[in-house]
Amino acid sequence: MKEYAFNMHKLPVGVLGASGYAGQELCALADRHPHFELVFAAAHSRAGESLRLPGREIVMVSADSVALGDASVIFSALPHGASASWVIKAQQSGAKVVDLSADLRPGQPEVAIPDLDAPYGLPELNRDAIRTAQVVANPGCYPTATLLGLLPLVTRELLLPGAPVVVDAASGVTGAGNAPRPDLLFGEVTEDFRAYGVGNSHRHLYEMRATLDACGADLDLLFTPHLLPVARGILATITVTLREPLTDPLALFRTHYAVEPFVEIANAPPRLREVQHRNVARIFVTPIAHARRPMLQIFVAIDNLVKGAAGQAIQNANLLCDFDETAGLPL
Repeated sequence: MKEYAFNMHKLPVGVLGASGYAGQELCALADRHPHFELVFAAAHSRAGESLRLPGREIVMVSADSVALGDASVIFSALPHGASASWVIKAQQSGAKVVDLSADLRPGQPEVAIPDLDAPYGLPELNRDAIRTAQVVANPGCYPTATLLGLLPLVTRELLLPGAPVVVDAASGVTGAGNAPRPDLLFGEVTEDFRAYGVGNSHRHLYEMRATLDACGADLDLLFTPHLLPVARGILATITVTLREPLTDPLALFRTHYAVEPFVEIANAPPRLREVQHRNVARIFVTPIAHARRPMLQIFVAIDNLVKGAAGQAIQNANLLCDFDETAGLPL
């Protein structure tokens, strides 16, 4: 009988792609989760190396060497394009799966698994579908911040039809992964600030557009990401045009997210330090002065590795397994 069977009936979980930033964060969260037992951390290129977790170390193994059937829940933090085939294998082994890659997210130009029912794992939008799923497509970090900022307005049809929605979002360098790249060296990033994915070309646009379309939104989404000289965190500034002025937009957002454990409505623009290492989205909304039409600015801050990746994956796994949604997550 395997060791985890003696550990207070915890569910065995495994992580594929454990060596990346999101994978490491997942391993740490799963390892201290009250209902999960981390039974493997797979990272092919770094198999045999130790991964330091709070209070202990775990030796990473090759994905080809793990027995997928040993885990009840498998998280795939493998690169985009490489994850889909492993998701199939994990599901066929009998595990529930949370995929952190873009492979199963809505709107992708090439659908990797067209016949696999994998709801989009934004709990604040799809909680009921997630609870009954076998596989969940975990959202990207930028889409998480952007969609949480827009959903209260989109679902009430408060945006001016056809008007552009402008999203300027800045992320810490862990959002680019930990593969060696000259443009991400300390000397290239520190004391600098730059845009990338310009011209409305970033890959996260696919899932944002598809999700907003499914909510009935009529808008042009204009998204520009920026690279911050910090390790972690995303701050998104969203500018929208309304059908009519809103007397108290903050009250609307508070009502919409009143029962959401991981959304905080702030009284001032959020700061990265307020969300780092926490599975929360912190939101502030304010009317725009001196504009010919009624407009709002929405500010959303998240930790790109927690609410934007690993923490949201744990949140989805809690729903899949019928645990308290907040279990094991830093508030």
